Amino acid sequence: MPELPEVETVKRTLNQLIKGKHIDHVTVNLPRIIQRPDDIDAFAFMLQGHTIEGVERRGKFLRILLDGLVLVSHLRMEGRYGVYRSGEPVEKHTHVIFHFSDGTELRYKDVRQFGTMHLFAPGEEFTQAPLVKLGYEPLGDTLTPRTFQEIIGTKKTKIKAVLLNQAYVVGIGNIYVDEALHRAGIHPERNANSLSETELEILYHAVVDTLNEAVAAGGSSIKSYVDGQGEMGMFQKSHKVYGRKDEPCYKCGGPVHKIVVGGRGTHFCPACQPDKKS
Repeated sequence: MPELPEVETVKRTLNQLIKGKHIDHVTVNLPRIIQRPDDIDAFAFMLQGHTIEGVERRGKFLRILLDGLVLVSHLRMEGRYGVYRSGEPVEKHTHVIFHFSDGTELRYKDVRQFGTMHLFAPGEEFTQAPLVKLGYEPLGDTLTPRTFQEIIGTKKTKIKAVLLNQAYVVGIGNIYVDEALHRAGIHPERNANSLSETELEILYHAVVDTLNEAVAAGGSSIKSYVDGQGEMGMFQKSHKVYGRKDEPCYKCGGPVHKIVVGGRGTHFCPACQPDKKS
């Protein structure tokens, strides 16, 4: 957490909250959040005086666009952004503060301290880590059913692990892989290359539909996730298998199982998602 729907929701709310704001100065309270440049004073100096032109998303990363710079931010497990009035109490675990000239502040809070920020010249962010090796956007025009079949259906590893691999398709994490596989009726331990063309097309649409529905619901609020306005997502109310171990499957009434696939807790219905051997 957060995955594509949550990051997309944060992107949309930040565009409402900070677009057009002018950075007066920046405070960094936890240096390790700043990955590029490796000097926090240089990071703060480079941002000073710039205006935020918008916020975009690439996979699970935010791209905060400024006049002449791009800030790439990954929320990791529990990172969150919020906008406050200058002078409001600063909460514990607030690691980076962008002070705006209008008396407001964009604050980055991260209890787990796993988030990262990288600063680039425009366009340079796509040629270097952490964005350079990312795969197709599942909600973009470039990922068609045919392309999905070509990049997913040729892999010899378990389908869940393939879908989680950000080098193939970006933004799909544990929650939405489980939900998409259940929607498609595919067992998470099936090898990707054992899926037929028909199954792969069904899975493609399951991935896209699941993500679109989650975005429309503002994402899933698991643990601490909220959007840029402090609002919870609501898609967790629509989860069919994720987090529902031993509860009845909504399709068949049988119990939802939980196993470990590739080191990740995995929810599925054995009756609706049979383990067909290749």
